Amino acid sequence: MSEGKIGFIIWALCGLLFLGMGIFCLLKADRSTPFGFWANAKIPTIDNVPAYNRALGKLWYTTGVLFALLGLPLLAGADSPLVFLSVLGTILLIIGVMVIYVFKIEGKYRKK
Repeated sequence: MSEGKIGFIIWALCGLLFLGMGIFCLLKADRSTPFGFWANAKIPTIDNVPAYNRALGKLWYTTGVLFALLGLPLLAGADSPLVFLSVLGTILLIIGVMVIYVFKIEGKYRKK
């Protein structure tokens, strides 16, 4: 198996972790406690916890799918210049996820 295929498999498994977090948030959306976004940070006080958890689940689910798709250039080979698209795309994806969480999700559901 080539290095590119092995790299893509590892990349896709990481994407599946994001996808799994999203599915878990969606399935457990009706919990009375909100899911956290930042590691080791205090969860803000939320107005509508089920809606917040569903929004966070959709964010993680979408992130997982996009992350896995960003790994497709690895199939061209680990030394391909297309791998730069995976790296740059991932940086932009993660920045976008943080912006969406802070300004859309947390901004909408945080108690004022």
